[in-house]
Amino acid sequence: MTNPRKQQETLKYMPRRDREQVARDLKPIYTAINAEQAWAALEAFDEKWGARFPIITRQWTAAWEHITPFLAFPAEVRRIIYTTNAIEALNRQLRKAIKTKGSFPNEDSARKLVYLCLQNAVPQWTRCRNWTAALLALKIHFGDRIPDAS
Repeated sequence: MTNPRKQQETLKYMPRRDREQVARDLKPIYTAINAEQAWAALEAFDEKWGARFPIITRQWTAAWEHITPFLAFPAEVRRIIYTTNAIEALNRQLRKAIKTKGSFPNEDSARKLVYLCLQNAVPQWTRCRNWTAALLALKIHFGDRIPDAS
């Protein structure tokens, strides 16, 4: 429930005329500064939309334990986590590279192609907005699991 894609799943079975406003009212939940503010935003959402769409509040409440760890990250990291544009661009590059090859003689050749494609895609990740600040926050949070840039 922490990203727009999950939000779309939440909005899947509602009238089209309400989707934009409901999505706008859900945004303060996953952009809140901390869990208390997010909970207050969820309660405000429930007051406004709970009678018409009770399932939305139930879904967010049921997934609350998965949402609160997300709120521990700084805003820069959250934006990169819930923005899927860079991930979709990377997937598009991988599909394009693999599609141009009809078949692979062995598994190693496919692995090498994916590796080279990922190496070429690395500069695009650095063009994400506030990537340096986000990378620093991830390095602090995850420590040695994030390698130093060379």
